[in-house]
Amino acid sequence: MELSIVLLLAVLTGLLLLLARGHPKAHGRLPPGPRPLPFLGNILQMDRRGLLKSFLRLREKYGDVFTVYLGPKPVVMLCGIDAIREALVDQAEAFSGRGKISSVERIFHGYGVIFANGERWKLLRRFSLSTMRNFGMGKRSIEERIQEESRCVVEELRKTQGAFQNPTFLFHSMTANIICSIVFGKRFSYKDPKFQRLLDLFYRTFTLISSFSSQVFELFYTFLKYFPGTHRQIYKNAQEIMTFIEDAVEKHRETLDPSAPQDFIDAYLIRADKEKSDPHSEFDHRNLICTVLSLFFAGTETTSTTLRYGFLIMLKYPHITERVHKEIDQVIGPHRLPALDDRAKMPYTDAVIHEIQRFSDLLPIGLPHMVTKDTHFRGYFMPKGTEVFPILHSALSDPHDFENPAAFNPDHFLDASGALKKNDAFIPFSMGKRICLGEGIARMELFLFFTTILQNFSVTSPVAPEDIDLTPQESGIGRVPPVYQISFQSRRGD
Repeated sequence: MELSIVLLLAVLTGLLLLLARGHPKAHGRLPPGPRPLPFLGNILQMDRRGLLKSFLRLREKYGDVFTVYLGPKPVVMLCGIDAIREALVDQAEAFSGRGKISSVERIFHGYGVIFANGERWKLLRRFSLSTMRNFGMGKRSIEERIQEESRCVVEELRKTQGAFQNPTFLFHSMTANIICSIVFGKRFSYKDPKFQRLLDLFYRTFTLISSFSSQVFELFYTFLKYFPGTHRQIYKNAQEIMTFIEDAVEKHRETLDPSAPQDFIDAYLIRADKEKSDPHSEFDHRNLICTVLSLFFAGTETTSTTLRYGFLIMLKYPHITERVHKEIDQVIGPHRLPALDDRAKMPYTDAVIHEIQRFSDLLPIGLPHMVTKDTHFRGYFMPKGTEVFPILHSALSDPHDFENPAAFNPDHFLDASGALKKNDAFIPFSMGKRICLGEGIARMELFLFFTTILQNFSVTSPVAPEDIDLTPQESGIGRVPPVYQISFQSRRGD
């Protein structure tokens, strides 16, 4: 009811502005698109089922590159792997800016590695990549951390004795502990109440960001930000998480040994101290808090959500789970932990994991980009600052690259001989200069967690496979799988 009143006020305000201003001014020679109303933009062309459905319908009329006005703001949409690659890779520098997500803009304000731009972003990304490598990313030690966490997961699942459970927080806990070991220098007990509170905040926040209310907020940010709504709860949740990070940073300051940094926060504080006399240094307190928040949230939510979707799919298709079990038994056996070297010998399991990522389509609209300079693209002109949405869903669900994309089918990633085959349209981590900076660690986690759990357990659902619904509970900026129950039953007879 509250949302309906706000929308009505927005429409009335927009009509008044329409009468007062006339039509919106042109923004360069942008790609074609539906004619916008002042203030309201293309609300009349928006589908009630959400922004993605709207964009896909408009693609049918205007092609792979078109312009949509989200409220008064023009945004260029890129659909299909060719258009996305031409922009994000072939003109990588021009398209390397980060656009705004209205529901989190108040939290970050352009700070932190994900939402920064310009020199700030380049410095923070370079530092984050090198530091995460130093503390395990890309080295064998991160594999060992994931294996150790896998042991903890197996122990925790054995305690359930096959009882049905919602796996959300278990998957959150194990993925969060990997990024925590790198950022905070420690892992947390699954029963730690503060840790569980943080994970609950992550889950609720990602669900809110992905909700229909947040999509409406994206359309009318300049107006709706003054009213109650999901954006205020998102901000409140983020403030609680940031308080936890602030406390962790203060503890790190007290114990810091500049000659022996233990984790990401230590390394950042040492760098900040070296540059404290530089008034233009980007290594300040706010960038630290926002970067840690970005890494903590992204490193937890994305992988855990993918695993959550993956195991729901395994419940839906037990014949696929059976083939994965068979390959695990043949290559790894029952007595040793899976290792990254096993992946090359397990093409079917690897194809299943690829297909889980493609099918779950975690960020269907992709994170918004922004052109960093006046840019010519496919005969059009985008002024500096124009926002761009690379619609990742359009690549991951393209029938030219994936036969019957609406169906879950590991054969999308297998050749005629059963070997894993590369598919250029597989871009769940996006591409170009803004490609997910945690891609490497996420791929390790998905393989090791997935195979270790299925090495030790069979999975069953209280619902018949044919009745399991894979429809996401939310689909906006992100896709959130439905809540479900699952039983992990030991395959070892214990």
